Amino acid sequence: MRRAVLCLTTILLAAVASQGVAHAMSVTGFARVLDGDTADVAGKRVRFFGIDAPELSQSCVDATGRSWQCGKAARDRLEELTAGKAVTCTYEEADATGRILGSCKADGRDINETLVSEGHAWAFVRYSNTYVEAERKARAARKGVFVAENVPAWEYRAKRWEGSVASSEDGRPAKCPIKGNVSASGERVYHMPWDRSYAATRISTAKGERWFCDEADAEKAGWRRAYR
Repeated sequence: MRRAVLCLTTILLAAVASQGVAHAMSVTGFARVLDGDTADVAGKRVRFFGIDAPELSQSCVDATGRSWQCGKAARDRLEELTAGKAVTCTYEEADATGRILGSCKADGRDINETLVSEGHAWAFVRYSNTYVEAERKARAARKGVFVAENVPAWEYRAKRWEGSVASSEDGRPAKCPIKGNVSASGERVYHMPWDRSYAATRISTAKGERWFCDEADAEKAGWRRAYR
């Protein structure tokens, strides 16, 4: 009886373990970088898990108070880390818009951790504590965005969102600041309030353009995020 129980326990443990392995998935391919923490890999949109890089439109200050383009710098560094290399992103889930939340490597190097340790991204503690130690060391070394007290990307986005919601653009429904634009080629793209081309984009409902209240709704409706 004892042997039967032990055998059954072993089988159950093996089954649980195999389910855990099966749950973790991965994609491998060359990366098309969109910004400091987002890329297309093997046809999948990947949001780098556990980190939050400055938005492309975001500026930071250095130790002397001078402004520098931290968003572009993060994007450029991610391009350097992935250029010409096979990138493997492991993931277990997607976010509300269907983007994979991935932990990515190239040449055995943890890209997520590298971006934080070099000061090109914050540890996104709202979702994970994985890179808190990397941020602590980067702060101590005063690297990148940690050389001064810069606004974290999530606060920057929140401020831009609130400012856009409070604006009085013609035809915009309340609390729906996302701009669904039809490009010259007929492609349907949407612009978030912190995107570089957001302010210059005008919505014409006569052309089939529209406003969205939520990014996931824009994706579900068949619109894609504007390349920034």
